[in-house]
Amino acid sequence: MPEKVRRGYVPTDAEQFNNESITKLKAAQEELLFLIDRGYPIKSAATFIGNHYLLSERQRLALVRATAARSEVEMRLQKLITGQRCDGCVYIDGLNLIITLEVALSGSTLIRCMDGTIRDLAGLRGTYRLIDKTESAIHFIGDKLEAMGACEVVFFLDAPVSNTGRLKSSILELLRRYPFSVSVELVPNVDKVLESKSNVVSSDSIILNKCRSFYNMAADIINERMPDIRIIDLSEVD
Repeated sequence: MPEKVRRGYVPTDAEQFNNESITKLKAAQEELLFLIDRGYPIKSAATFIGNHYLLSERQRLALVRATAARSEVEMRLQKLITGQRCDGCVYIDGLNLIITLEVALSGSTLIRCMDGTIRDLAGLRGTYRLIDKTESAIHFIGDKLEAMGACEVVFFLDAPVSNTGRLKSSILELLRRYPFSVSVELVPNVDKVLESKSNVVSSDSIILNKCRSFYNMAADIINERMPDIRIIDLSEVD
């Protein structure tokens, strides 16, 4: 049996992302956006702003994941597929999507970002293991793809990450009953594969900046299936 785990859960998040902390984060985000809109690199700008506001590492991570230059946000939104029907093969950033849904199912911290995506704060760092939320996450994906009329779906998993072989087997087994064809490929670098494709499913900012078009599937599933969970909203900046 998969281990019962709250993916991405950090006990101190309750304090680090309380109402007072979110107010401070939004103020920091406004200043960060001012800098990156003028060409400052986000990494160094976030360090400067984070030091000024005495942000924790988790708060800094949330700030960077939520924020992008307005020109980047606009470019990503132009690629967003807004229709609810699939047209052609769907290419899925498997770990990116599944982990975000596992975090949502765990009630752990999620961030609504400027580009409309929902991102988690769970660090992968080359390791992954199936947990008790994995099966539900995969079924949510299958249900969504079926509702969208998908005909062909390809999941890409990072081969260097531990247990992706087991995750591949679970995806193939759990999605067998759905009316679309499914394949799973283990590749050295998922980003490189997806950055040239259309009909991509990912919230990875590097992929979204380079791919031809994408579905915001994690956000859609969370909004539809888990509407009452708490999400830290950093999507709007004055």
